[in-house]
Amino acid sequence: MTPGWRLRGVAILLPLLLLMHAGCGDLSGGLSPEEVFRAVLSTPDRPLDAATVAAGLKEALQVGTERTVLATSSVDGFLANQLIRIVLPEQLETMGKALRAVGFGSQVDALEVAMNRAAERAAGEAKTVFWDAIRQMSVADAFGILNGGDTAATNYFRDRTEATLRSRFQPIVEQKMGEVGLYRIYEDVVDRYRAIPFVTTPPLDLGDYVTDKSLNGLFVVLAQEEKRIREDPVARTTELLRQVFGR
Repeated sequence: MTPGWRLRGVAILLPLLLLMHAGCGDLSGGLSPEEVFRAVLSTPDRPLDAATVAAGLKEALQVGTERTVLATSSVDGFLANQLIRIVLPEQLETMGKALRAVGFGSQVDALEVAMNRAAERAAGEAKTVFWDAIRQMSVADAFGILNGGDTAATNYFRDRTEATLRSRFQPIVEQKMGEVGLYRIYEDVVDRYRAIPFVTTPPLDLGDYVTDKSLNGLFVVLAQEEKRIREDPVARTTELLRQVFGR
């Protein structure tokens, strides 16, 4: 049986075996949940038990997170990456165009640069936030991820932890926004816009916007790293990654 068919079999057999264990102890032979996992996954030549799969998935996310943080927290990590570069929010597009038309394009550019610089600085603080969430991943979550698509781990991570990550990450982003002078630059741009007759300034929570874009950029890059680990043997830099994803 090929590894792919074995893993698909897990998705079918595992719930049945666990139900047998929970409600029909005699039929399961008194096996523990760990032993049930082993019975389904083990092969004579190369066992792949629940603990190994869970550890492999967590390590993949840790490796991917490290690479993601390194890529995004460097200078121009956001600014020069067209996939995650933070541009003026839609609410400010009219303001940006109006300011450029009257010769204040450099101020608009400075605002965009400052937003990206804040995201780059905040990204360097993200690893510990991500790793706290990784530690909470269950064995059942790990098997679902292993049998999922190219970005199943990233999707799981985002679905289950984004709210918590946002609450912890936003103060970091806002601190970095202050460090790079983003609030001052934004106020200067808004003041110049208000000096134009017959215009109104749209409401915008700049902290929320930059936080949203920063988190989205991190997940975009993390998804790329996950795909590399799944598809490229060279990206599996540890024996555990090779063992789990090589199957």
